[in-house]
Amino acid sequence: MMKKIALLLVLPAVSVPAVAGVIIYSPGNGASVSSPFKLSAYSNWCGSQSVVTTGYSLDSSTSTTTFKSQTINTSISASAGGHTLHVKAWGNAGGVCVTDVTFNVTSSSSTVPSYASSNSSLETLGNWIKMHDSGTPGTSSGWMNIVSSPSMSGSARQFATSYTNYGGERYSVNFNDDESAHNFELDMWVYLQSPSTGVQILELDLNQVLSNGQTILYGFQCNGWSSTWDFSTNRGSASSPKPHWVNTSAYCNPHSWGTNQWHHVKILYSRNDSGWVTYKTVTLDGKVSNIWVTTFSAYALGWGPSLTANVQIDGSSSGSGGSHVFVDNMTVYRW
Repeated sequence: MMKKIALLLVLPAVSVPAVAGVIIYSPGNGASVSSPFKLSAYSNWCGSQSVVTTGYSLDSSTSTTTFKSQTINTSISASAGGHTLHVKAWGNAGGVCVTDVTFNVTSSSSTVPSYASSNSSLETLGNWIKMHDSGTPGTSSGWMNIVSSPSMSGSARQFATSYTNYGGERYSVNFNDDESAHNFELDMWVYLQSPSTGVQILELDLNQVLSNGQTILYGFQCNGWSSTWDFSTNRGSASSPKPHWVNTSAYCNPHSWGTNQWHHVKILYSRNDSGWVTYKTVTLDGKVSNIWVTTFSAYALGWGPSLTANVQIDGSSSGSGGSHVFVDNMTVYRW
């Protein structure tokens, strides 16, 4: 009798089939999390097919982030509120398995204080302008429009750029006026359409005109030449400026960004009353890179009071080429 019981206990263990579908370890269904949160999932079989690719999408987004692996361990950023995460697996014969989990984002891991002012959805404003950046060689041209796909909010802005000989096109929007703010975070989502080989440098800037008439240039870029995040500095004076880009030790190359998917970028910086800017951190898809460099960045440009955001896209070859870049949920926090 004891042997039969032991046999009955063993049988379920040896008769369990190979794991089919997607197992989500984290977040748990119905969990409350802060953003960014960790996604941990595994799938080795989809039906009778061996899994070759896994991925996920959030809510109703048509963009899916994929991994050539049976496991997913990554960080995801999401806005406060309820969400549905769709975790997916693809078999070697085309089969698809999906497991959904609902969760609630209660807060964000952010250094932005609750009293900060903000301007959101900058991509939807109607006063965007474009121009060739004379600081780059060659030529460039571009056009913009609002699209529902790809988008996260339903209304993303497309930047379609053509260039010759490494030319760069700058897209700008004046969204407010705040002469007293000393701290800023630029928070946005960026989507590079495949192929993204035409994007060599992706520059994301903010300009602030102060009450003394000087303009603070918060310049930051992902540099495909050096594979670094760079910041801008003025090596001269406000009245006789000598602008210059400085490489950091933080890795960034737009060619390494996955195409046809959304990437979350947050850049944090501050200034003092003498025109010195401290570039603090940059976060890409939940990965924080510490910069913490203080540099002079004031310019006597004679501009009127304004806050201006810039997106600049520089070409990658001495010939001609182009790119399509999309921006959504573009927000500037200030305090």
